[in-house]
Amino acid sequence: MGTPDFAVGSLKQLLEAGFKVVGVITAPDRPAGRGRKLQESAVKQFAVKHQLKVLQPTNLKDEAFLKDLKSLDANLQVVVAFRMLPKVVWQMPAHGTFNLHASLLPQYRGAAPINWAIINGETETGVTTFFIDEKIDTGNIILQKGANIRPEDNAGDLHDRLMELGAHLVVDTCKQIEAGTVSLQKQDESMELKPAPKIHKDTCRIDWNSSMMDIYNHIRGLSPYPGAWTELVNDGKAEPMKIFRTKMETSEHDYIVGKLVVGKKSLKVAVKEGYLNLLELQLPGKRRMQVNKVLNGLNLEKEAHLR
Repeated sequence: MGTPDFAVGSLKQLLEAGFKVVGVITAPDRPAGRGRKLQESAVKQFAVKHQLKVLQPTNLKDEAFLKDLKSLDANLQVVVAFRMLPKVVWQMPAHGTFNLHASLLPQYRGAAPINWAIINGETETGVTTFFIDEKIDTGNIILQKGANIRPEDNAGDLHDRLMELGAHLVVDTCKQIEAGTVSLQKQDESMELKPAPKIHKDTCRIDWNSSMMDIYNHIRGLSPYPGAWTELVNDGKAEPMKIFRTKMETSEHDYIVGKLVVGKKSLKVAVKEGYLNLLELQLPGKRRMQVNKVLNGLNLEKEAHLR
């Protein structure tokens, strides 16, 4: 059971490991892009290519879906980046249902663990498999594997590494369940827990009054998707602008926070401890570009700033 690219890695590894995948449950096709054409999920595209049976329920409690699910006669369900399951679904197979989560639980429970780990400046994260229960991301842990977060990693880099790491963990988990050697561990909730809620547009707005490191982490934690944004104030107009990659430069200056400083091939923004060099941007109606290409067609007045 899964929908985005992150789930494809696990499905691929399960097939390569020789497990019999009797069915794939994924989200219904959705309109996407400017033409609003129906788009199949990444998991469905992979499943169809490999001639796997696909179910796409809109309602997980629908009687027809439950009947179809039961008819698959699965003895184990594997969930990777899907949605919250009703009890009637997760308790159906003899060996239960386990989930792959992109953090070291109990830390970063929620919809966006990869983004929040980077936004919060973590240097370590990982992947966890756990048996699903009534609450979100709270079930007993089966296996965990840690991973380093490098200072230059963005959410896309970490996503790809955890997808690979998680896929192997899913296979190892299935092997342990099959062999009956699983050793469960309760989640330790005695520590301070950091959540990973869904990312909203407001979450993505850059606060230039934050510390340089916090802004740097915020931008890379939302890159390449959905993208951190700010407003470019230039020539009396304010337009939204997305920023995907920056480099920190510690320095003293007298500029107001948010002031844009333009060089021949550089564009940097003044922050409390120095400057953030802007390396990749996206202006309204344009594609994502390197800053030197943006500067060619951008006339910035003396008072131009970000807010």
